[in-house]
Amino acid sequence: MDTLSYKTIAANKSTADKLWVLVDAEGQTLGRLASKVAILLRGKHKPNFTPHVDCGDNVVVVNASKVNLTGKKWEDKTYIRYTGYPGGQRTLTANQLFEKNPSTIIEKSVKGMLPKNKLGATLFRNLHVYNDTNHNQEAQKPVSINLNDVN
Repeated sequence: MDTLSYKTIAANKSTADKLWVLVDAEGQTLGRLASKVAILLRGKHKPNFTPHVDCGDNVVVVNASKVNLTGKKWEDKTYIRYTGYPGGQRTLTANQLFEKNPSTIIEKSVKGMLPKNKLGATLFRNLHVYNDTNHNQEAQKPVSINLNDVN
């Protein structure tokens, strides 16, 4: 049984077919949107998925300012950061962070769903989030995708 049909094919940097994908966040729930975008970034929807290789797509998310949170999460959900000084822990609610920059909420939730290593940092660089429909990736000709089709 030494035929090609029985050999496992692992993707590498040169054989990974990376596409540019456009995702519209209007009316989407934050967590469900973030998990599907993380799947696209990681490449888990592709048949040649390899866990230790960046074989995912480049994702452009538009209309980040129109994303939804369910329940009372706008007031109850908190984002914590640390300044580095004693007593320097700062918290913001989701509503306060959304008023400063709406794209930050999507970036934080997607980053939390990626691996916590060098591969995760590389994958996060493939994410581009914009607050409205205008984006700087027209030259890459991103293909619009419906998130309900992604597993």
